[in-house]
Amino acid sequence: TVARAIGLPEEKVFKTLVTVGHSKGIYVFVIPVAAELDLKKGAKAVKEKSIEMLPSKDITPVTGYIKGGCSPVGMKKAYPTVLDESCRTLDRMVVSAGKVGLQVELTPADLIELTRGETASLTKE
Repeated sequence: TVARAIGLPEEKVFKTLVTVGHSKGIYVFVIPVAAELDLKKGAKAVKEKSIEMLPSKDITPVTGYIKGGCSPVGMKKAYPTVLDESCRTLDRMVVSAGKVGLQVELTPADLIELTRGETASLTKE
């Protein structure tokens, strides 16, 4: 829906997902909007036994953002962030700018630098 609304191909538009690990650590994943996070791949990427989605009620207290407007940049704390490796094939990508309906376009390298993130294979085939 977001990709259509802003007139960009789905491959360029990414969503931000927040998870909690077996160790209770918080992890941020940035994946294409049409894809689904593979929790096993995500756990492997952050070296956790397992991860699960952060409950909706905890999104604002943990990130400072509301559900649907979560940006990988500017959260309350700098959480470990992993971007789907598919971003490396793009010249520019779009992520939430911190409010529902507001996006920012930037290079994958810039987002990796801003979040001190890394890339990995994260989505279900």
